[in-house]
Amino acid sequence: MSNENFNTLELLRDKFRYPFPTLKNPHADQLQEVTENQWIDGEYLWLYEQNPDLREKYKKTKTAHIAAQWFPTASPERFKPICRLMLWTLYNDDLYEESEPEDIGYVHAQSIAILSGEISAADSGIPLGAMLATLRQELLQFIPQESVSRFTQMISKYFIGLETELKYKKNKAYPSVSECIALRENSICLYPFLQLTELETGIVLPKEIHEHPVIIRLQALACHLVTFFNEVQSVLKDEATDSVYYNIVKVIQHEHQMSLKEACLEDLRLHNEDLKEFTTLQASLPDFGIWQDAVVNWVHYMSMVLSGWKNISTKLDRYNKTEFPSALELKERLSQSQPQ
Repeated sequence: MSNENFNTLELLRDKFRYPFPTLKNPHADQLQEVTENQWIDGEYLWLYEQNPDLREKYKKTKTAHIAAQWFPTASPERFKPICRLMLWTLYNDDLYEESEPEDIGYVHAQSIAILSGEISAADSGIPLGAMLATLRQELLQFIPQESVSRFTQMISKYFIGLETELKYKKNKAYPSVSECIALRENSICLYPFLQLTELETGIVLPKEIHEHPVIIRLQALACHLVTFFNEVQSVLKDEATDSVYYNIVKVIQHEHQMSLKEACLEDLRLHNEDLKEFTTLQASLPDFGIWQDAVVNWVHYMSMVLSGWKNISTKLDRYNKTEFPSALELKERLSQSQPQ
């Protein structure tokens, strides 16, 4: 099949469909202003101080507006740490996608130590240490230590996924499709956000619910669904940055020796299989007793992440044009000194 006249954005808009509501937090503009003025051009200006064009690209990604689709009912105070996390995921992804796999282990360990309250940002020796330290303080204002610890475990899963990606990239080797789905489940960095529904609703669910197989499976499926969508969306970006070794679409294309269009359609098929399982589980949740309404509500919020991501991301320049930092820019940034 020819790739001529094949439009990935059109496929995303027309074929990736979600039977879930789409809501948006009314405080998006307020927090986007904080993101751009207080963070990108303020607290974290030193990261890209000499590169106003790159700072502009980060602003155009509209991280607060992405977060607004995922957390539509959070108050401004509770929404703020979510928006800080959203910017952190972007910075961290871009800073380290050109790193050596062995270097990620240190960043991983130091990041988790900060979020666990074991070391200070100043002692961490990593560029985004202060960002994580502030995030920890903000989260502890609203959710208990146990919830922050579970969130931190999910950040650790993300780093494990990121390190695995870099190994494939360094070796210029493709994983199998199933291996790629498993690593992207972690590296897509949705797990941490799903834990923060407690931040939004104010309801902290007990440990046995978080460890229930159905709840674990629903979260995994949510990660898969966002990933399947994202892979089609970012395939051109990944081709430009040599990140094809862990893009599911490119892995499918490599494994089955098919055209880009055929691989995208296979990605869609896998997506629809997982979407069917998600909606089936959502419609037939086990009996959680006194927590039933809270669990139903959590899964409802989880579903809105899926429809919300489609709604906002298909409008973002980061994925639909070439609004992302080049590999050269990232390597230069990492080689420069850290703030005093």
